[in-house]
Amino acid sequence: MEFSVKSGSPEKQRSACIVVGVFEPRRLSGVAEQLDQVSDGYLSGLLRRGDLEGKAGQMLLLHHVPNILSERVLLVGCGKERELDERQYKQIIEKTIHTLNETGSMEAVCFLSELHVKGRDTYWKVRQAVEAAQAGLYTFNQLKTRKEEPRRPLRKLVFNVPTRRELPIGERAIQHGLAISKGVNICRDVANMPPNICTPRYLAEQSQALADNYENVTFTAVDEKQMAELGMNAYLAVGRGSEHESVLSLIHYQGADADTPPIVLVGKGLTFDAGGISIKPAANMDEMKYDMGGAASVLGAMQALAELQLPINVIGAIAGCENMPDGKAYRPGDVLTTMSGQTVEVLNTDAEGRLVLCDTLTYIERFAPEAVVDVATLTGACIVALGHHASGLMSTHNPLAHELLNASEQSGDRAWRLPLWDEYQEALDSPFADMQNLGGRDAGTITAACFLSRFTKKYHWAHLDIAGTAWRSGAKKGATGRPVPMLTQFLLNRADHGQHD
Repeated sequence: MEFSVKSGSPEKQRSACIVVGVFEPRRLSGVAEQLDQVSDGYLSGLLRRGDLEGKAGQMLLLHHVPNILSERVLLVGCGKERELDERQYKQIIEKTIHTLNETGSMEAVCFLSELHVKGRDTYWKVRQAVEAAQAGLYTFNQLKTRKEEPRRPLRKLVFNVPTRRELPIGERAIQHGLAISKGVNICRDVANMPPNICTPRYLAEQSQALADNYENVTFTAVDEKQMAELGMNAYLAVGRGSEHESVLSLIHYQGADADTPPIVLVGKGLTFDAGGISIKPAANMDEMKYDMGGAASVLGAMQALAELQLPINVIGAIAGCENMPDGKAYRPGDVLTTMSGQTVEVLNTDAEGRLVLCDTLTYIERFAPEAVVDVATLTGACIVALGHHASGLMSTHNPLAHELLNASEQSGDRAWRLPLWDEYQEALDSPFADMQNLGGRDAGTITAACFLSRFTKKYHWAHLDIAGTAWRSGAKKGATGRPVPMLTQFLLNRADHGQHD
């Protein structure tokens, strides 16, 4: 879909549709009042008759409004004016896009970007509108034989900004919003792919395809033979029960001088997680195709970064693997020697993500990273702690944690920080090895991060547990594309402010 910005009066717009807001109770927004004056009170007359109350999400599509050049006017309920917040704004935009798409308006001029949203500026409102619009139009129908498409879908949306001075701000917001949406859609597409298609090798192919499209992006891979030579025995153990070979895919983006230390994004890429010998319950096991949500989000963030061409160096490390029960599979009771030399006693083969990640976190030391953020659907405990609204954030470096929290607030892709105190480390004590791969029932999200922290001593590191945010269950089951917006915002901020201490 095509997006643009302009600054103009609503009554002068020649369009298939003009979109304006109405507040509770039956109160026209400033822009709607302008239309009302030109139409000799037509809109206020409708409100007096009770056609629209103005509750958030209500829609009223009008045809042939007197003295208005546009074919249609869409009145959008925005709730109480003083209570319009970020969440409600995004919901209103998404509902508006859906209505326009269903009612034959192939283009529209939207004045909702002029609404006052508490604490948010024009850049935020336009960018969030682009992202919400793209998210609302997303479909995953590649594997369906009958594809239902709207007969006259929305193709062009123009956002109005209050003054001409804000046009460059609006254009920048659209550019950023489109790049992030492209990354989110890539993330959702890859995550939604079934595990018989989306294998570790498929993740490598998608990474290669991204590199093929941009001059300053290159691709390398570490296969099982190389992993064995490097001593990545924890990573290899997890994949032993699968017929699909494990592959560590590396996407190298160079936007700065070659000697500038890179930021490294690490994604857990369990393309299917049966739990291994510690097999999972059958109910909802199909959703374990989403255990590569971290890898999909790193791929999406690298896509957005390549679109934005930011002046930084970034490496995306996608740790592809599959965890299956088999005669060759690793067992509870095994002791593994990791690439770092530290030994791990396996208590549960379903705590496999940390074993794949620990060797990957050791491998990336060779890049002397400026900062490392790993992203993983790591623990069900994170869903118990935070539900499906916030990703869990843990870090051994306060400035990096604050950067990510700030990016999460700016992007609306929320995270919440959990502690990583030394007291939690004791839960990993093992009588037979340096540590065990499970910390028990209590504080499972934190003890999983404690495990990873033992492999990150040589750089600034943060961990995002996205088990609750990477996908939705139920009737609208599917990948969300999170935390691509947060990761991209983090990279945008890094590019804007230069390197951080």
